Amino acid sequence: MGDSYTIGQSVCETCRFPVQLKDSLVANFPAVDNFSVKIIAETGWTTTNLINAITEDDNLTNTYDLVTLLIGVNNQYQNKPFSLYESEFPELAMKAVSLAKGDASNVIVVSIPDYAFTPFGQGFGFSPTTSEEIDQYNTFARSYCNANGITFVNITDITREGLTNPALVAQDQLHPSELAYSLFVERLLPFATEKIQ
Repeated sequence: MGDSYTIGQSVCETCRFPVQLKDSLVANFPAVDNFSVKIIAETGWTTTNLINAITEDDNLTNTYDLVTLLIGVNNQYQNKPFSLYESEFPELAMKAVSLAKGDASNVIVVSIPDYAFTPFGQGFGFSPTTSEEIDQYNTFARSYCNANGITFVNITDITREGLTNPALVAQDQLHPSELAYSLFVERLLPFATEKIQ
């Protein structure tokens, strides 16, 4: 569940991190032949948009073995009040737990990437406050997850290499590349493998 970072804006469908993660799990569990991925995400979605989409989706069940949640960058980018994230992130986290068989240990929250370290971010004139605000969002999410038994995986530092390693940035000069997502998956996979087992 998430936004453009979950659907993999500007990369191929098999390049986005949820599909790369699924493919890695398939390789780790060759005896399992029914791995599938359902993505609830759109470019530009805020926490409010994601809540509305989940509420309106009649095809969701509470039987998912693993749920990932990466949301909040558009709250920051669109200058939404931070208090909105403080109220809606916990709601989304609890919804993720509900979908994951009601088990918090089946959920992974992924930190928000830092778009300030992209050519788009630099060209748009973003100041260091962008990174400070993203840190604020991630600190809140991490704290909430730690208090509620939810795994939190930091990938923000990977995206902060985007200016020194352009291969980490997609062709749109804003979103993570297939390579960046593969590095996300390297961090997610040990946790995902443990949860699937």
